[in-house]
Amino acid sequence: MAGDESTDIQFRSDVTVELIKSAASDADVLWAARVSTKGESSLAEIEADPERSKGLINFLMRDRHGTPFEHSSMTFYVKAPIFVFREFMRHRTFSYNEESGRYRRLEPVFYVPAPDRKLVQEGKPGKYVFMDGSPEQHKLVAEATKESYRQAYRAYTEMLEAGIAREVARSVLPVGLYSSMYATCNARALMNFLSLRTSREDSAFPSFPQREIEMVAEQMEEQWAALMPLTHAAFEGNGRVCP
Repeated sequence: MAGDESTDIQFRSDVTVELIKSAASDADVLWAARVSTKGESSLAEIEADPERSKGLINFLMRDRHGTPFEHSSMTFYVKAPIFVFREFMRHRTFSYNEESGRYRRLEPVFYVPAPDRKLVQEGKPGKYVFMDGSPEQHKLVAEATKESYRQAYRAYTEMLEAGIAREVARSVLPVGLYSSMYATCNARALMNFLSLRTSREDSAFPSFPQREIEMVAEQMEEQWAALMPLTHAAFEGNGRVCP
C-alpha cells in the first residue's frame, strides 16, 4: 500500500480476503448425501472408510448431485474496489452486508492497477484477449486515475465540510474506491462463483473474469480448499464445474 502524503489518499493494487468464521467440512457433504440411504444412521458413518468417502464426494461432483454441498457455511470479509463488489453481487446465492457511505465517512483508499495488470483488449466482444500495456500506457493509467481520485475526494470532503449529507456527497466518488463487506455462502454457491470468476486451463467450460474479481476468487478458493480438501479436489478433478 502506498500513501500520497499531500492529500492522505492511499493507492492500492491488491485485494484482501479473510475467512471470518466457518462451519464447513467434507463431513458435511457425507452425512447429507448418505441420509438418502442411511437415514439417521448417516451421522455415524462420517469417519468410516476414508477412501469410500472420497469416492462418494467424487461421484456427487461428477454426476452433479449438488444439494449435499449446500450443508456448509463460510463467511468472508472482503476489502476490494467497489466495481468488484458490483460484479460480486450478481451471485445471488451469497448473503452480503457492505459498509455504507450513508452512515460513515468513506476513507480515501483507491485502486490503481499494478504494473503487471494487462491493459489492452484485442478482438471482438466474446472473443478477445488482454495484452500487456506499454510503459507509456501504464504511466497514463496511473497518473490519470490518481488525479481523478484526488479531484473526486476533494469534492467529497468539501461537501461534507459544508454540511452536505453523506449520502449526497458520496455521489461524486468513483467505483475505484475501496469498500468492505461480509459475504456468506455454502460450498455449492462458492463453487459456482469460482467456476465463473477464475480462469483456468483445466476448466471444462472456459471463463474470462475481470482480473480484479479473480484476485478475490483466488484467495477465497485457497481458504476453502483448506476447509474441504476432498470436495475441492473433486471440484478440480471434474472440470471445475459447479454440481
